[in-house]
Amino acid sequence: MRKLYGIGTGPGASDLLTVRAVNVLESADMIFAPNNKGKNMALDTCKPYIKTKRIVMIDFPMGNVTEKHYIDAMELIHEEIGENQIGAFLNIGDSTIYSTFMNMVLTNLKEDMEVELVPGIPSFVGAANAVKRNLTLKGENFLLCDEPSEEILNSVESVAILKTFKEKQETLEMLENNGFNYVYVSNASQENQKVLYEKEEILSEENYISLILARREELTKELD
Repeated sequence: MRKLYGIGTGPGASDLLTVRAVNVLESADMIFAPNNKGKNMALDTCKPYIKTKRIVMIDFPMGNVTEKHYIDAMELIHEEIGENQIGAFLNIGDSTIYSTFMNMVLTNLKEDMEVELVPGIPSFVGAANAVKRNLTLKGENFLLCDEPSEEILNSVESVAILKTFKEKQETLEMLENNGFNYVYVSNASQENQKVLYEKEEILSEENYISLILARREELTKELD
């Protein structure tokens, strides 16, 4: 039997990895990570715990991933993990949130491979802690999305919007028109973390590892 772990590596800081994630990384025979021009943030997060382990980078063309990419990735992983060996696939944040990993294993999981998930701190949780802002309170409706709509915003008090490098102008105007204030966070938890509140500054930023947290103005309370 082969075993494959999907490890959520959190928002980026190495010391925010869970103890379970570190234990799995240390016991794994090989590490898998999506290839982003030879780099991967999740891999950078885990480097202190990987040391000399074999690393296999897998190509997933951003914005153009098809079912065949997922099928081919699982074929490769199955070939690389030998009988009674353990592989670990690294995911930014958590494996169940906008994750390549879940799409991949649900598309082409082999009968002789066992899968286990190791939770990671989601980026929006890390960002909310960084800016000391409530994500949601009892009795409120909270929305996690990558493409908000007027209809959905009307039914929630708080929202976290991921992948904010797309259509930022429209997103901010939609939030303003629906009575939300917002904060932009890029590289949450990392040394180069950036927190912006001004609209023009946010619009000038271009960073894939970014998100927006927003709450209705009348509900917003923050720590200094």
